[in-house]
Amino acid sequence: LVWLLVLSLAWLSPALGGEDKDEEVLEEEKKEKKEDGVLSDEIKEEDNVLVLHEHNFARALSEHQLLLVEFYAPWCGHCQRLAPAFAQAATELRNESSPARLAKVDAMAQTALAAEFGITSYPTLKLFRDGNRTHPLEYTGDMDSRGIVRWMQRRAGPSATLLQDTDTTAAFISSQDLVVIGFFKDLRGEAAQAFFEVAAEMVDVTFGVAEAAELFQVYGLSADTVCLFKKFDERQTNFPVDPARGLDTAELTRLLRAHSLQLVMEFTKETSNQIFGAKIPHHMLLFLNKSSPEQLSLQDGFRAAAGAFRGEVLFVVVDVTGHGADVLPFFGMTDADAPTLRLVRMENNHKYQMEQDNFSDSAIRAFIQAVLDGKVKPHLLSQEPPEDWNTRPVKVLVGKTFEQVAFDETKNVFVKFYAPWCPHCQAMAAAWEELAQRYKDREDIVIAEMDCTANELENITIHGYPTLHYFPAGPGRKMVEYKSTRDVETFSKFLENGGTLPEEPPVSEVRGRPPCSGLSPAPAGQGDGSCRM
Repeated sequence: LVWLLVLSLAWLSPALGGEDKDEEVLEEEKKEKKEDGVLSDEIKEEDNVLVLHEHNFARALSEHQLLLVEFYAPWCGHCQRLAPAFAQAATELRNESSPARLAKVDAMAQTALAAEFGITSYPTLKLFRDGNRTHPLEYTGDMDSRGIVRWMQRRAGPSATLLQDTDTTAAFISSQDLVVIGFFKDLRGEAAQAFFEVAAEMVDVTFGVAEAAELFQVYGLSADTVCLFKKFDERQTNFPVDPARGLDTAELTRLLRAHSLQLVMEFTKETSNQIFGAKIPHHMLLFLNKSSPEQLSLQDGFRAAAGAFRGEVLFVVVDVTGHGADVLPFFGMTDADAPTLRLVRMENNHKYQMEQDNFSDSAIRAFIQAVLDGKVKPHLLSQEPPEDWNTRPVKVLVGKTFEQVAFDETKNVFVKFYAPWCPHCQAMAAAWEELAQRYKDREDIVIAEMDCTANELENITIHGYPTLHYFPAGPGRKMVEYKSTRDVETFSKFLENGGTLPEEPPVSEVRGRPPCSGLSPAPAGQGDGSCRM
């Protein structure tokens, strides 16, 4: 009503000879704008999370030494799932009087801030330190309250504990199942600073640092060295600092992750994040039924083979009647297939299988080496093609039929690679069906789909769902990835233009919906509105 009054006065003012708006009306306008947060730099809170916008962002940076900001979209399901954990973390940090605070920005409403910080997917978290607005740090921790709190705590305080004598150091080592200590002659040197960077990132590991000469002597060291102390497997593993190259943070992180794991891991709910987070390029899996004493005995040869491949191949025991039952479909297996072995190349999810399972340590070592040397072809899953696969508007492809359909030189083939459980795939299913209906009478265009959870391809790796690829007619094995909006009209424009789209502004600017970042049932990653593998 207030705004109707304001507009009425504005329209009538010239007719009535009025020169300016009534003072009371002006005050009302100012009040309305202030309530909308347009003019005020006041910082409000929701569940201990600061609510930021264009006009209070600078104030928040100036008032808080460490500020972790979540850029979110109200419609994003991943953001909605993160919200309770984010609020819980904010409360925990505030209760412990930490200098670290959490904040959020509705990037759909605050487009200037989203553009300034290059927000292209949701949720995106950035850490602002000491008011620095130009170089925020990307959040690299786990997307749960515990992970957020630990990540922020590590940045709020010293990333490593200073150890100054033998008693303190011995107590520090025995306090955890696993600790890392950096021994440096100069704690202000480049190697030590690189070590502190690693400690700040690896928030799930306890770090110490020492420079006392007596500690070098006690632990058998003569030069700068990072030592990993464990209560299992090797008790002390040393990583000497190369005097010429210095300490490479990425390499040290990789070594610590690899050697922090047990030589042979059991796949459980508690260890799954460690296993996938270690970034070891190959996983050797022993599938067995733990209720069978005969199958349990196979672990001896499996463990004996593991030491030779530490850091290159992670050995994992999977109980097919326990937590491991959930991963059996990924391998096209059932519990009746145990005991059996599989090797997985993590970069492309290719799986390798012995021609005949042999569980001796020598046979396992020989098989792994053959795979690493490129002498074994991957074992690819494929369903049988449905009888009516070619009569439906959407053609159903499987591993066995993919090549002959996708690379048919007389057809332009548009393929959706999907997973049945993926919500993004489910959301676009109707549009894909409508597209197929539109082109069902076109001899030169094929609209197809393939279930990637049950079918695999040797030369095409799918990293997220859905992934759309266009295979144009003609000679050669050409493939174009479709990356634009997932609606029927844009699909059609793409097809009619021979697998290209005219130059347009970015999708986020045109249609206002940048992608979610893909926090999914599978290991998470930044993305394009896709579920990640």
